[in-house]
Amino acid sequence: MESIHVDGVWRAAAAGGTREILDPADASTLAVVAEGDTSDTDAAIAAARRAFDEGPWPHTPTAERAALLRKVADLLQRDREEIALIESKDTGKTLEEGRVDVDDVTNAFRYFADLVMNESGGRVVDAGDADVHSVIVHEPVGVCAMITPWNYPLLQASWKVAPALAAGNTFVIKPSEVTPLSTVHMIKLVIEAGAPAGVANIVTGAGDPVGARFGTHPDVDLVSFTGGLVSGTKVGQAAVANAKKVALELGGKNPNVVFADACATEERFDHAVDQALNAAFIHSGQVCSAGARLIIEESVKDRFIEELTRRAQKIRLGRGTEKDVECGPLVSAPQLAKTEAYVASALEEGATLRCGGKRPEPSDVRPASGYFYEPTVLDDCHRDMRVIREETFGPILTVETFTTEDEAVALANDTEYGLAGAVFSTDTARARRVAARLRHGTIWINDFHPYLPQAEWGGFGKSGVGRELGPAGLEEYRETKHVYENLRPAAVRWFAG
Repeated sequence: MESIHVDGVWRAAAAGGTREILDPADASTLAVVAEGDTSDTDAAIAAARRAFDEGPWPHTPTAERAALLRKVADLLQRDREEIALIESKDTGKTLEEGRVDVDDVTNAFRYFADLVMNESGGRVVDAGDADVHSVIVHEPVGVCAMITPWNYPLLQASWKVAPALAAGNTFVIKPSEVTPLSTVHMIKLVIEAGAPAGVANIVTGAGDPVGARFGTHPDVDLVSFTGGLVSGTKVGQAAVANAKKVALELGGKNPNVVFADACATEERFDHAVDQALNAAFIHSGQVCSAGARLIIEESVKDRFIEELTRRAQKIRLGRGTEKDVECGPLVSAPQLAKTEAYVASALEEGATLRCGGKRPEPSDVRPASGYFYEPTVLDDCHRDMRVIREETFGPILTVETFTTEDEAVALANDTEYGLAGAVFSTDTARARRVAARLRHGTIWINDFHPYLPQAEWGGFGKSGVGRELGPAGLEEYRETKHVYENLRPAAVRWFAG
């Protein structure tokens, strides 16, 4: 597959390198893509630089840029089933999850098209003089370099590409080398929608050398990275050292705090249990915002865990394209090994295994060669365990307990990360009070995982810097300029001589 797109042309890697993309359900080869290197990256950045400095896109009227984004949205819906199937096979998620992703991506493109169209021409600053006009205006940043993760490749790409295009930037995107296929398809749709040559470029390949080059290349103005802490730290250090704008969305170790009153009725109890399952096990737990830490009030813990365990054991594992499958495989053999290691370490440190903890038996929908792992519940956990402190990114739910509100807050905030979290309580005042005390970028109350395109997504601590989605997501891809216009200039000499 010619998966590198530079200056309007699809091509193979300059050095001829290729990479096999595997289906995690059975380890078979899905596709063979180009494996780019530094020369491909430099060529893509050069094309984006020319397109920004010499091309029409940064100066294209806002209405035309918005129209292109809406055209991309329409094309996404046209290809909805094809893209959903690609996403399901490439990442292992269910086909229905793939469809939801396409719809969310469509909404993101339409949202940023509407947002940029509804903006004013600038913010006037009162200079205190009728003859002086002072205004703050927004301009595109320039060449944007984007690195996206393997778990939600299409969705995360849209959160970067849509606002960058809306603001008038050019870009180079590097999808994860593990799951690049849907991003390649999306770039094809951006080109089909009418993006000029050099505006949208993609290089498939490894983080080093492709992604590593973004932070050091002098012609890149902004680096946007979503992924793990270790890689993100390296990208951020390189970008800052070269005085580039940088946005980092890194990992999470997200608490799901459940108070006893949230379980006071059967209906509320069922809802809280269902959301705890959703928080931990959607996409096999391979979600940066996964509610992997269940922090539950002691008085309802036993009943809650008993029912949660019963339902977790009924989750249907299998190939994501199969009917009635609820959870697919992990994305790769290394991710499966990582999950196994976390469970083993937790048991060694004193955790109690309530369910899961192993690979499932093969079946007609679950090939033995696939990277499947049973939804796992670990009880009797404490804050010193690796499984509590580190991002597992697998189908692992840990259980901690509290007796007071202050204790619940302390446990929830006892993490280096600060991406997301949730509070379940029927006491509105307490729910809002606890939400306000949690040091996490997104807090849900009596729910887990919903997001809105118009709402900002960010984090604290080692979950990163910057914002995506909402008006702030657009601002990440802009610069502000202060235009000071004196309508009655006078000749002034600063120095005599």
